Amino acid sequence: MNLPNKLTIFRMILVPIMVIIPFLGIKGEFFRIPIEYWIIDCVFILASLTDKLDGYLARKNNQVTTFGKFLDPLADKILVLAAMVMLVEMDKLPAWIPIIVLTREFLVSGYRLVAVEKGGKVIAASNWGKLKTVTQMLAIILVFLDLHAFGECFTGTLQGGAFLLNLIVTSMMIIQTIATVFSGVDYMKGAKELIKD
Repeated sequence: MNLPNKLTIFRMILVPIMVIIPFLGIKGEFFRIPIEYWIIDCVFILASLTDKLDGYLARKNNQVTTFGKFLDPLADKILVLAAMVMLVEMDKLPAWIPIIVLTREFLVSGYRLVAVEKGGKVIAASNWGKLKTVTQMLAIILVFLDLHAFGECFTGTLQGGAFLLNLIVTSMMIIQTIATVFSGVDYMKGAKELIKD
């Protein structure tokens, strides 16, 4: 097994570690943010970096494999959705956001499966897809460090840095949700012929 695939597997191993952290009862704060949130964030950042690294290494060293093509996007989806579900449970994120993300991922994955079976060409990620990925990762990283719920900046109850951080997090979550929808629409445009068939 090559290094890119090992990194992908490592990323999948990091997901249950990230999910278990809140159950460990870690006490204490750092800059008024619970230490467990810092740890979760570090695990998520590490997992996100392996996503970029494994793809880069696979292309650079000509180590792209069928196993990697299958597991890499799956590992990404599991990581992002696990983090979002955790944020919903922590009352930091409304459930409709991960529902939209999950719906898009099911539609795109279904399209890819049918396209491969029919020998069709799978379209490359659009600018919407790239925007989705970047804003998604950054928003998740920041929201773990935000002590307030999604959209609380609009209630008029937050001041100073708390307001600014919540506004940035909320805006990025809204942008990634819009990008998620439009990138999904881009994929579905390519599915017209397959659906007709």
